[in-house]
Amino acid sequence: MAQPTAVITQVHTPGRPSWDCVACEQLWPCDPAREAMKAEMAATPLAILMWSMLDEAVRDLPPTPATELFERFVKWTG
Repeated sequence: MAQPTAVITQVHTPGRPSWDCVACEQLWPCDPAREAMKAEMAATPLAILMWSMLDEAVRDLPPTPATELFERFVKWTG
């Protein structure tokens, strides 16, 4: 049986300051987190949330091209 999306998003969370998933150690948001968030939220609120997460990640991560961060955090939401 599949796990409820709320459980997935509680498990697949970003570890800071690396912004890797604490559950699967992939770049966060990992695929399970993305799927769960898409199931829980409408596209616009999700994009706004992920934009704010990108803003936080920029403070923790080493210098990274803006396009790479945009694709990682926001592009998949739409």
